Amino acid sequence: MSPTRRFFDQIRQRKEARSRKRGFSTSGEIELSFWGAARQVTGSRHLLETGNSRILLDCGMFQGRRKESAELNSRMPFDPTGIDAVVLSHAHIDHCGNLPTLVKNGYNGKIHCTAATADLLGIMLRDSAHIQEKDAEFLNKRAGRMRRKIRPLYNLTDAERCLKLLSPEPYRKSFNVTPGLTCIFRDAGHILGSAIVDMQLGRANKDPLRIVFSGDLGRAHLPILKDPELPDGADILIMESTYGDRLHDDILDSEERLAEVVGRTIKRGGKVIIPAFSVGRSQEIVYELSELINDGALPEIPIYIDSPMTGRASQVFRKHQECFDEETWEILHEGNDPFGFDRMTYVSNVEESKSLNASKEPCVIISASGMAEAGRVLHHLANNVGNRRNTVLIVGYMAEHTLGRRLADGVKDVRILGREHRVEAEVVRLHAFSAHGDRNDLLDLYENLGKKPSKVFLVHGEESSQISLRDALIAHGAAAVEIPAYGERFPLE
Repeated sequence: MSPTRRFFDQIRQRKEARSRKRGFSTSGEIELSFWGAARQVTGSRHLLETGNSRILLDCGMFQGRRKESAELNSRMPFDPTGIDAVVLSHAHIDHCGNLPTLVKNGYNGKIHCTAATADLLGIMLRDSAHIQEKDAEFLNKRAGRMRRKIRPLYNLTDAERCLKLLSPEPYRKSFNVTPGLTCIFRDAGHILGSAIVDMQLGRANKDPLRIVFSGDLGRAHLPILKDPELPDGADILIMESTYGDRLHDDILDSEERLAEVVGRTIKRGGKVIIPAFSVGRSQEIVYELSELINDGALPEIPIYIDSPMTGRASQVFRKHQECFDEETWEILHEGNDPFGFDRMTYVSNVEESKSLNASKEPCVIISASGMAEAGRVLHHLANNVGNRRNTVLIVGYMAEHTLGRRLADGVKDVRILGREHRVEAEVVRLHAFSAHGDRNDLLDLYENLGKKPSKVFLVHGEESSQISLRDALIAHGAAAVEIPAYGERFPLE
C-alpha cells in the first residue's frame, strides 16, 4: 500500500470512528434508525441518514416511569451537532417535547413544521419548560436537604433558543430539507397543524425514494378539523400503531355516554376531572360539552379550563382556520363560537386552581397534562380521587406506566406527587374521543397507497398492538412489515 493511500485510509478510519462515537451510521448507505416510540408509544424520534445528511423525524419526550423516562429524555443517543435538519409531524409533547434538549446539546439547524405547529410550539415548549421548573421546585422543597436536587430537563432559555430555529412550511407545498431531499406536509387531521410527512430522496441512477411518515394519523368525521389527507403512494412507510389492535366506538354513542357520565356525577354532587392535552383534546371536549348544553342534554354547569396553555392554544385555533372542516367554517361564518369557549371559565393562576379543590360545587375541570404525568391535573387528582362522588374521565390514550394508565386500568392505590392515594372516585374511559385513527383508519392509509411500500415500519404503539396491525397489513398484501426495537437500524434500498 502506498503512503498516500495509507494516509487517506487512516483519515477515513478516524472519520468512521468519530461517526460511530456520535451514534451515526458509517456505511454511507441510506439508513433508518429508531430512537423512540419503538415498541412503545411515547418519545417519537426516528433518524434518516442519506449518506450525506442526517434528518431527525420528531424529537418527542418519553412519558412513563419517572426514572426511566428522565434518563431517556436527558440522554441523546446520537450527537445533536451531527443532525442536519429536523422535520416535525405535530406539536404534541411526545413528538416535540425534547426539541429544547436537542438544542441545549448543540443542534442549531432548521426545525421544519407547519405554520400552525410553529405557533403551537411557542406555547407548548415554553409551558413544558415552566412545568418542569415548577415540578422540580415542588419536589425539591418536599424532599428537603437530605436528597439530591432534581433538575429540570431544560429551562425557558433552552425553549426560547429552540423556537428561533423553527421554519414554518405550508401544507401541500414542496420544500427543501437538505440537498437532494424534499418534503411535502399533508394534513394528518390529528390536531391543529398535524402533518403526514411525505419525503422524496433523490438517488443517482435510480428513481427518487419516497418515504412517508404518518406522524399521528387522525380520524375522519371528528369535529373542528379536516379529515386526514392520505398520500397516494410510498416506497417506505413509517406508520403509527397506537390503536392498531382495536376499533373506536361510534362518536355519536360517546356523546350520549359523555352526557350520562357528566350528568350522574353532577346529580350526586361531584366533580368530573378530565386529564386532557391542551392542544386538540381539550378543544374537542369543550366543543362536545357546549353542544350537549345547547341541545338540553346537560344543564348549564360550571366548566373550568385549568390550563393556561389551553386558553392560549385556543387563540391559535382561531388564527389557523385553514385547518377547519366545513361544519366549523359554517359556524364561524354565522358569527357564532364553534368551540363553546365563551361559556368556559379559564383558570389563570395557582390560587384560583387551588380554590377549585376547596370548592364543594359540582363542576367539570379540564386540565393538562393529557396522560396525567405533570401539571395542574396532578393536584386535582390528588385532591379528588379519594371522593366517591367524583369522576375521573379518561378521553384519550394513556401510555404504559403513566398515572393516567394506572387510573384507566382500575388500580386502586396510586402515587401522586410523591404520596399514596386510594382511588374511590368513579373512573370512566371514552375511547371514541381519541384523535388517533383506529385499526381501520390505519389500514385505510395503507390501502390508499397506489404504489405500495416495499417495507412498512410500525412505530408509536405498544408491541401487542403492533403485532396485531402487522398481521392485518400482511393479510392485506404488505410485502414486509417491521416492528423496530429501540436503536435498531435498517438499510433502505
